[in-house]
Amino acid sequence: MDVVSDAISAIRVGRPSSTRLRVSGRWCVRLAPYDGAGFHVVLGGACRLLPQDGGDPVDLGPGDVVLLPRGAGHVLAHAGAAPAEARRAVPFEEVRDTDVRLPGGGPEVELLCGKYRLDHSRAHPLTAELPETVHLRNRTGAHPELRAAVDLLARELTGTGPGSALALPGLLDLLLIYMIRAWTTQASAGVWPAALSDPATSAALRALHTDPAAPWTADRLASQAGVSRATLARRFTALVGRPPMAYLTWWRLTLAATRLRDSDVPLATVAREAGYGSPYALSHAFSREFGTTPGRYRERARAARPAVTAS
Repeated sequence: MDVVSDAISAIRVGRPSSTRLRVSGRWCVRLAPYDGAGFHVVLGGACRLLPQDGGDPVDLGPGDVVLLPRGAGHVLAHAGAAPAEARRAVPFEEVRDTDVRLPGGGPEVELLCGKYRLDHSRAHPLTAELPETVHLRNRTGAHPELRAAVDLLARELTGTGPGSALALPGLLDLLLIYMIRAWTTQASAGVWPAALSDPATSAALRALHTDPAAPWTADRLASQAGVSRATLARRFTALVGRPPMAYLTWWRLTLAATRLRDSDVPLATVAREAGYGSPYALSHAFSREFGTTPGRYRERARAARPAVTAS
C-alpha cells in the first residue's frame, strides 16, 4: 500500500452515490452540508460553485472536477451567477435526476454530482490537509488518469452497457483516488505534497505503509530511505510533523481502529496485523491513544455502523 491509498482506506465506508443533473437557463440549486465528501464532474457546459461560507466563487468548465472533502454546503448555479443569487436556490433534491429548463436562455449544463461516505474520526493528516474545495481544471496533458476516469464515467452513465451497475461505483472510487492524487501533485503549498515529493521522507513512508507490522527500528528505516538516521529524523519530522517511529505508532493504531470498525476478526488478529505482539500490548497502546479499550471501541463502531452505511 501507499500513503494516498491508506489514507483513503482509513476513512472510506459504504459505497459512493451519484446522480446526473441537466439544467439550462438561470438555474441555482443548494446542496446541504454532508458528513462525508461531495464531488461534481462537469460533463458539458459551464457553471459556478458558490461556497456557503461566502468564499470566492469557483467557475467550472467542461471536464472540470471539484471535490469538497469535508462535505461543505454550497450552491451550484449558472455560469456567472452573482453570490446574491444563492438566496433563491432550490434544494438539490428537488431537481436531481431531472432535466430542468428554466427561463433566461443559456446553454445546457450536464453534471455528475455525488457523495462519498467517510469516517473523519481518524482521518490521516494527508486528507485532513485538503482544502475545503479542490478544483481540478480540465487542462491538456494534466492528470491523465483523472481525465480517463471522467471519460469512462461519462460513457457508463448511459447505463446501457452490460455490467454498468457494477462499473459505476468502481469508477467513482477511482475518481476519489485520482482527485486526491492530482491535488498532491499540483498543490503549491502544504505539508503532505512536500512530504511525498521529498525522496527520503517518501521512501520511509512507503516502507512503513507497505509493511507496518514489520519490526522497524530507526536505523532500519533510515537504511531503507537511503540516508542517515539523523538526516531522516530531521527531514521526516519537519515535513510530517512527528518523528518516524512516532508516526509508525500512530499509523499502527489507526489501522487497528479501522480493522475494529470494519470487521469482526479476533483482537489477536488485529494486534498481529498492526505489529503488536499480543492483544494485551495492543490494548495498552490503544487505550492510551483513544481513551478506551479496543472492545468498547468496536462496540461503539458496530452500533454506529447502520447509521453510517445506510443509503
